[in-house]
Amino acid sequence: MRKLLMALALGSIALPAAGQNVKSGIEAWQKGDTAGAVAIWRPLAEKGDPDAAFNLGQAYRLGKGVPLDLAQAQDWLERAARKGHVDAQATLGLLLFQNGNRVTGMRWLKSAAEAGEARALLIVGTALYNGDGVQADPVTAYAYVSRAAAQGLAPAQATLADMDAAMPLDQRQKGIALAQSMVAKKPAAPSPPAKVATAKPAVPKPSAPKPAPAKPAAAPAAPAKPVVAARGKWRIQLGAFGQRKSAEALFGKLSGKLAGRQAYYVPAGAVVRLQVGPFESRAAATSACAKLAPQPCFPVGGP
Repeated sequence: MRKLLMALALGSIALPAAGQNVKSGIEAWQKGDTAGAVAIWRPLAEKGDPDAAFNLGQAYRLGKGVPLDLAQAQDWLERAARKGHVDAQATLGLLLFQNGNRVTGMRWLKSAAEAGEARALLIVGTALYNGDGVQADPVTAYAYVSRAAAQGLAPAQATLADMDAAMPLDQRQKGIALAQSMVAKKPAAPSPPAKVATAKPAVPKPSAPKPAPAKPAAAPAAPAKPVVAARGKWRIQLGAFGQRKSAEALFGKLSGKLAGRQAYYVPAGAVVRLQVGPFESRAAATSACAKLAPQPCFPVGGP
């Protein structure tokens, strides 16, 4: 891991004054003093404050106040996640999942989903729906996604609509009953912890109907830029849908950002997966995903 000389320098000259806390760091961050916010959070995080560790992880993930460093981001998010910080569990899970570590990522996402975190409920639910890395369980999948939708997460609502079109009524009814049972058993949530208002990672698609982060609609896409003789075995996956026309609609919406890559509509049981490519390497596919944020996206190997 490279040495973060800038961060060390900041730590040596900007130690927080006595009485400063996580909220003080948030106030500095919101005023644009990201380096000052990091200087406040770091000693608190080192002493074990999970909110400070979460915020420090976010700073490293975004490259604000410190150099962008996903390894450091993962370390601080994991420290907070191990202390039960639900947002850290969900953010860490999404970060790992999107960077190819799906097994560990899903473990943290399951922890966050059990606590009722909407993004985690959506991702775990869609994985259960398709059996991606877990035993397929459409009833539990429907319960998870419906709980996320009930929290107002727009992509979960869209996913639920696709599942409604693909699943029989009796399975959906069982899913609703299970969701109600889960909510009834869930203890009352504590007051939200102090945390920095930073962007959360885009929700990666675990090949299920239409998950995406709840964020404002993006501005209209710029005209497509042609790509000459794109080659490679890599693609990016943008979702899975109960109907092909939904996949075609999403591709049409995003095609202006895809530099002339073509769409592949891949049947997968009751759904159609939307993949786009080709890309010459995993790195190129990952870079293309980053340009599509907040659209869920992850690289997949081609045939």
